[in-house]
Amino acid sequence: MKPTIKTDITGKEIWRIACPIMIGNLAQTIITFTDTAFLGHVGLIELSASMMAGMYYYVFTTLAMGFAVGIQIFVSRRYGEREYERIGEVFFHGAFFVLLLGILLFGILFLCSNTLLGCIIASPRILASAKEYIVFRQFGIIFVVFNYLFRSLYVGISNTKCISYSTLLMAVVNIVLDYALIFGRLGLPQLGVSGAAIASLTAEISAFAFFIIYTYIKVPASYALFKLHGIRPQLWWHIIKVAFPTMVQRLLSYGTWFMFFVFIEKMGELAIGISSLVRSVYMLLVIPVFAFASTANTLVSRIIGEGKVHQVGALVRKVVWNCILCSVPLVLVSALFPMQICSIYTQDMVMVHAAVPTIYVICIATIVSAIGMVIFESISGTGNTISALVIDFFMTSLYILYIAVVSNMWAIQWVWTAEWVYNICMGVVACVYIKKANWQRKVI
Repeated sequence: MKPTIKTDITGKEIWRIACPIMIGNLAQTIITFTDTAFLGHVGLIELSASMMAGMYYYVFTTLAMGFAVGIQIFVSRRYGEREYERIGEVFFHGAFFVLLLGILLFGILFLCSNTLLGCIIASPRILASAKEYIVFRQFGIIFVVFNYLFRSLYVGISNTKCISYSTLLMAVVNIVLDYALIFGRLGLPQLGVSGAAIASLTAEISAFAFFIIYTYIKVPASYALFKLHGIRPQLWWHIIKVAFPTMVQRLLSYGTWFMFFVFIEKMGELAIGISSLVRSVYMLLVIPVFAFASTANTLVSRIIGEGKVHQVGALVRKVVWNCILCSVPLVLVSALFPMQICSIYTQDMVMVHAAVPTIYVICIATIVSAIGMVIFESISGTGNTISALVIDFFMTSLYILYIAVVSNMWAIQWVWTAEWVYNICMGVVACVYIKKANWQRKVI
């Protein structure tokens, strides 16, 4: 009988990395939650508009998110190899790239948003409010791309406390300004959906300022993060070769997620209103999923750098079980008290009752994604980002096809079962890849 291979990575270490990432992942979720909770009490149109415009904006940020995942893989590998100064060199090249990326993305948002939103949103009332929201929110893209880069650095070196601090700062800033600017409190003007956008922009700027100050004060000089490294074209090519597939993958995944809501918006204002509410709840439920998936990514890369390739399978299994353990309590609360949770966002009881079946759907989706997403992110941790991109391409194609069919036939809760289909198929294919594919000799 073949002996079971164990991993040197303990459950405690997995949680030590995952918990701050969970708190860090709250950053975007808190912005979504507070915007949705406050605007839900303003009106259905404002709620739907902020969700559609926010998702549209978020699609652009995924390029920076994907690049940061690539940087995280390099940082984790160099950290496992104890080549600390090379972490600073990687970070420097990453910072230069995201600066150029941020300028490009802002230009596209500034010049094209009115036209693009007009092609996407059918309701004239939702479209007008969405344009009002993006006018202010678009300025945050420069800061967001750097925030992703800093988070990838701290996850890669397994020092994630500052992510918790930055998230707390973002939460406080966003909640206070949402309350003040949406409703016209604390001596500030009542701006409605524009106030939500300004609050989100300010929260993103505050996180960027915190990362700069914290990194300068706390990170050891041995990492050479503030050293002016020369640009090495060979390193550029090496980073881009790993990071570009993750950029395309994130754009593909979140672009598909955005298309999901575009299909739903065509079903009517009530359907998109329900989905705006449900999306906010779902984003809270999957916070542990994204945290443990990111943990699997960085730990797989690290133990490969330490020469422990044979432990990858055992590590992935351990991360999956811990992810499920963390997700179950959140799912149980949501399944037991769906109406109370929905009532946080709106006092419209028609919408609350209509949203309950979809809450049950996302509860199941959360557990399924706890397995599929963690296994899938482990593929990127091996450095085989092109393989991850190919798998994701086929899965998202299936996802879109499923939505296109179901949204024309059945009620909104059945459209959301697309999350079941996507994560189950993703998990099965990724599991087969980890077990059967030849990824062990990948060098980055």
